[in-house]
Amino acid sequence: MKKTELKYCPSTLREGFSTYSPLARQTLFGSRSRAISHVLPFESPGKNAEMTREYNEKRKNISISGVQEKYSLLLAKNDLKLTASRGTHILKPVPAERLERIEDMPANEHVTMQIASQLYGIKAAACGLIFFKDGSPAYITKRFDYKSDGTKYQIEDFATLMGKSPEKEGNDFKYNASFHDIAKLISKYVPAATVEMIRFFRLVAFNYLFANGDAHLKNFSLMESDQGDYLLAPAYDLLCTSLHINDPDLALNGGLYEGDIDAAAFSTHGCYTRQSFDIFAKKIGVPQSLAEKTLSDFVAWTKPAVEMIERSFLSAASKTKYIEILSQRRRRLLL
Repeated sequence: MKKTELKYCPSTLREGFSTYSPLARQTLFGSRSRAISHVLPFESPGKNAEMTREYNEKRKNISISGVQEKYSLLLAKNDLKLTASRGTHILKPVPAERLERIEDMPANEHVTMQIASQLYGIKAAACGLIFFKDGSPAYITKRFDYKSDGTKYQIEDFATLMGKSPEKEGNDFKYNASFHDIAKLISKYVPAATVEMIRFFRLVAFNYLFANGDAHLKNFSLMESDQGDYLLAPAYDLLCTSLHINDPDLALNGGLYEGDIDAAAFSTHGCYTRQSFDIFAKKIGVPQSLAEKTLSDFVAWTKPAVEMIERSFLSAASKTKYIEILSQRRRRLLL
């Protein structure tokens, strides 16, 4: 893929850029003047035996949860290279899974993360799209778990905090809870729980609106701050999973809170509605006025979100489907 083929920044999606914009370079690579190419100097996994061996070798030591293949990249001067440790960035190529529109998964995660951070004010990991020499896309994100001195921040996901594991509960362990259960642990472990609970509510509502049916316990984490206390980690793994699979409306088996599907609004409409989130907000201590404003804003911001989807690197068919899914979820939050 030639650089001149791009019309939008492959990170911010701003028009008029044939590679990373200065803002993207600052956010994703640490300097506005850093000339990082949006094309990697190597091929995607599986293209040749030698390169595949290198990918497999470098992947052995990476300690990032999730089933999708992830590789560690090290930014050295203006070059990104595969590394087995101390990586600065994470690379996620097109997965090998047999899912619908699988080639669009990197672009899906990219645009959803950008919508979350740019439009919805959600603190999220810096990210972009990057391309292999053969033109195939990959999702790239900057690691946020390293301090400036090279040591790591302590991070614990909520599956770990709840003591859940495959050995105890089987392969579905990370889905066996409710979002209310997460909120209880935020109240327990986070000194600034009032502020972080609002962030959590916004993130849960965003995942529902954008049909992320895989927002499980390991996709929410507490992270050590520079002051030594704990806050919610930046959002990560945000994507419209309904674009690829017919999954549940909410990832967690326990739903928003215990008994949520027995509530009047759910019984009437057969889905989570605005009232469902109003009740959830009350249960986790988010003020009603703030919850109502959040949901009203989220619905209103779907228009610029659609515009960003149209500028994304998704295929034309996936753009149409994504917008259709978003419109359906928007209608639910108007009920």
